[in-house]
Amino acid sequence: MSTAKRDTIRRIEVSMQERWKEQKAHERNAPTDPEKYSKKEKFMATFPYPYMNGKLHLGHAFTASKAEFAVGFEALKGKEAIWPFGFHCTGMPIKAAADKLQGEMARFGNPPVFPAESSAAEGNLGGKHAKVAAKTGNVKYQWQIMQQNGIPDEEISQFSDPRFWMDYFPPIAQKDLFNLGCRIDWRRSFITTDVNPFYDAFVRWQFNKLKAQGKVLFGKRHTIYSPLDGQPCMDHDRASGEGVGTKEYTVIKLRVVEFPADRAVFAPLSAFKNVYLGAATLRPETMIGQTNCWVGPELTYGAYELAEEGSLMVCTQRAARNMAFQELLKVNNTEPVPVAQFVGTDLIGLQVAAPMAPVASVPVLPMFAVSAEMGTGIVTSVPSNAPADYVALRDLQEKEPLRRKFNLDDAMIAALSPVAIIRSPTYGDFSAVTVSNEMDIKSQNDAVKLEAAKEKVYKDDFYESRMLIGPQAGELVSKAKVVMRDVMIGNNDAFVYFEPEKQVVSRSGDVCVVALTDQWYLDYGEESWRAQAEKCLAQMEVFSPDVRNSFISTLGWMKQWACSRSFGLGSRMPWDPVYLIESLSDSTIYMAYYTVAHILQEGALDGSVHPFQIEPSQMTDEVWDWIFGDNDEASALEAVTTASGIPVTLLERMRREFRFWYPMDLRVSGKDLVPNHLTFSIYNHVALFPEKYWPKGIRANGHLLLNSEKMSKSTGNFMTVEEAINEYGADATRLAFADAGDGVEDANFVKDTANKAILRLFNQVEFYQEMVKSKDTFRQESDGLVWADEVFLSEINRAISSTYAAYELTNYREALKCGFYELQNARDRYRDVTVLHGSIGMSWPVIYRFMKVQALLILPLAPHFAEYVWTDVMAEPRTIREELFPEAGVVDEALIAGANYMQKLSHALHTALQNELNPKKGKKGPAAPAEPPTAVEIYVAAAYPRWQEQAIEILRSHYNTETNSFVGDDVIAKALKELMKEKPNKKLVPFAMDLKQRAAAVGISALDRRLLFDELAVVSANVDFISRTLGGLQVILTPVDPTQVEGDAKKEASLPGEPSYRFFKP
Repeated sequence: MSTAKRDTIRRIEVSMQERWKEQKAHERNAPTDPEKYSKKEKFMATFPYPYMNGKLHLGHAFTASKAEFAVGFEALKGKEAIWPFGFHCTGMPIKAAADKLQGEMARFGNPPVFPAESSAAEGNLGGKHAKVAAKTGNVKYQWQIMQQNGIPDEEISQFSDPRFWMDYFPPIAQKDLFNLGCRIDWRRSFITTDVNPFYDAFVRWQFNKLKAQGKVLFGKRHTIYSPLDGQPCMDHDRASGEGVGTKEYTVIKLRVVEFPADRAVFAPLSAFKNVYLGAATLRPETMIGQTNCWVGPELTYGAYELAEEGSLMVCTQRAARNMAFQELLKVNNTEPVPVAQFVGTDLIGLQVAAPMAPVASVPVLPMFAVSAEMGTGIVTSVPSNAPADYVALRDLQEKEPLRRKFNLDDAMIAALSPVAIIRSPTYGDFSAVTVSNEMDIKSQNDAVKLEAAKEKVYKDDFYESRMLIGPQAGELVSKAKVVMRDVMIGNNDAFVYFEPEKQVVSRSGDVCVVALTDQWYLDYGEESWRAQAEKCLAQMEVFSPDVRNSFISTLGWMKQWACSRSFGLGSRMPWDPVYLIESLSDSTIYMAYYTVAHILQEGALDGSVHPFQIEPSQMTDEVWDWIFGDNDEASALEAVTTASGIPVTLLERMRREFRFWYPMDLRVSGKDLVPNHLTFSIYNHVALFPEKYWPKGIRANGHLLLNSEKMSKSTGNFMTVEEAINEYGADATRLAFADAGDGVEDANFVKDTANKAILRLFNQVEFYQEMVKSKDTFRQESDGLVWADEVFLSEINRAISSTYAAYELTNYREALKCGFYELQNARDRYRDVTVLHGSIGMSWPVIYRFMKVQALLILPLAPHFAEYVWTDVMAEPRTIREELFPEAGVVDEALIAGANYMQKLSHALHTALQNELNPKKGKKGPAAPAEPPTAVEIYVAAAYPRWQEQAIEILRSHYNTETNSFVGDDVIAKALKELMKEKPNKKLVPFAMDLKQRAAAVGISALDRRLLFDELAVVSANVDFISRTLGGLQVILTPVDPTQVEGDAKKEASLPGEPSYRFFKP
């Protein structure tokens, strides 16, 4: 397949990029002139700096394109618009991958020779490794992952040094974004971690400030933790489970009353004073209604030594592993070993003493739905208020074969019945029974229905119901829950236990647990801090109700966040350097660092270049305080410059830059960062900056699909930014991004859209070149304007208005539609009317107006095309980037309506002529060819028939404007019958009922059928166009008076806006 057109467009793009680089077109500084500084509007957009453990892919660039498009549009509004871009290296991924390479080379050589079974994909990966496979492409070793990322074998060994990653990938990302034509001011770029001492100083200042405010605290906290890595595993450290938090259970200690003497499997337990089945529950208040407990018949259980002397806890190995890291077992922070192991069937039939239960002991029974992947694998049974418990108990009572299978005593099972413990105003005293019966749940295998029933019952119980019995009788369930839990814990009948909400896998491949660890944490959720964050959100533009609701929800549940770790890359905790600051905590306010980064390091990513001889050691907390603070006293400046040695001029320049660019106007991001990074950013901004510097806007988007499928290396449905540019060029890729979608739902990059964009861009370049070359052959300004010119100018004005509105709302697909596709369609119609099927020719002032407007409207989306046609083809005296968004003139809706009418009429006439020349085949064979007509007579009605006007008046008089509805059909029908007394009219009632239906749907305006334009004048102005459309037929226009056409079917059929016509040969 030829790539000539793509290559032509790409050559243009490269040329424009080199020109911008030479002109330093994207570099922006705060004005130094005081008047300009105070009056010049600005716009600052940022994008979450990508993690530098690989190349940028389409998902990165799609989200980044929202910032790119916004900056391009705001610049067209005359603002100083800036988009800085940094690179994230903090955290575990780079260090973990480098360590893996070291281990692989130590085991398998350099280059490594892996075992044969590992050289290919590992086969089907499920569950916990699905996301990992999608990212790594189903390969096992880090060396293979590097190969898959296109790293040459001879370079891979160098990646065993974490620093090499920081030197290798950021320049590649810069090159990709440069080739995409992004408006990035690269002087302000940097990498994170203490490798960059300037950024390190900035982060240390941030945390010193937070600690001084009491927002960073130390203590034992429950957090997601990787035993393999030996430290907390935060979101950016995870291969899967991003966004997953901890889940709190109450574990009820169900003491085994007695073990059967003849069961050898229980013999190892005899040396212990107490053996408990540990039942994890989310509803401790219901323990007063226990009738039994459940185990999974086929699950494997272990008995593990509790921290409580002489006691064992029976649970799954997964649960025990979590407990071992929460100081609940005898062994701490290590993999626990069971005293004994058994399957669920071994436990069935045991009697256990259940705290708060209405009886001394309850039986252990089988339930197939018990899972080893959540809780402890032991479940208390409260059939009155848990649908799954009720249905499983009912199954045992109704199904004798099930009882026989597990050797259960019929009388014992029959005696079990729900206990009324909670009174619901909706479902009565037995919520689970009521809802299960209402939903017709047949058995415990109806998993979907049972889940829905649980949601109904639990929600109603918690918010609406009161305790019926027990120590909290009469109290709301929501309050009784905490009290009864605390009572059981105080009596040593229960303890608090945490586990991950869902499975979390670290980037080192470890399945994480919840651990109780010593750590520094940010006190998110603290009442006054949260109130500030909520205030910031309330005054922020977030572009979507869904996003706002997500923020509100996150602020509602977000609590303390571990901000320290002991392994990885990053900045050290200033007052406790044994700890590193984790990667989601050093990346919350770095947007402020962009404002001064070019002064400190001038684009040297690691801070190794000091353009103004400022040393990192000079950037003390006091210096940062002055730059970002509000103290304008001369003495404060003098103290800072004296203490730091930084000249006053540089200190003033850094403050000037910060105060000009801040607050950040727009932050673009994927929606998955709302529950962490974006909310953290709000919290940190309100803590560290005055209110006038709080963020003004956050725009979140969905994930990007590729050809309607999830991007995945394992399936091959994956594309890097470099690959996209090589395949489609920059502007076509950008147009495909704009077309992909704007909401929080997943967007879709369609390869065919990108390919079609190449052709459209190429054709547009040729059009511009052709127009400029032929401009002297067009009608000139002195020739004045004709109807077609005025129509096109109105359509141009409408495109300007609608495109501006779309850009303003960051709806880039709509901007592309209005400002590119629809505007070109209007151009094509204009050319059709004036040249292709017309003889008047195009007007140069009109087509020149189109060319300028088209270039300006598409500039944010396709800047290379716009710049090229503006400067190189149209030879405009200055770059298009110095221009403003075009002003829209008057949009004459009457003209546009008339033009749409003409398009519809010309199409109808052309179709009718073809049917006239090629009659359809009849029953007796092909129809005889018709003699070609040489003329068409068009009947243009001056008004509607009298009977239609009368029917409309009847409808109007029977419409209630207050209720926006008609009176009954019988009343209207009676009024219509009065019109037919003198002369029957079969068309009257159907006509009136059709109009009535339309009015009911859109309102009374449906009864107003007046045309916006002079129909006869429009058709008269386009006789030449109609004739050429019909191959040169003579066109005759005949005005029709509806009162004078009785008996002439053709003329009677003519209505305003819907002319009739006949073809004939005079």
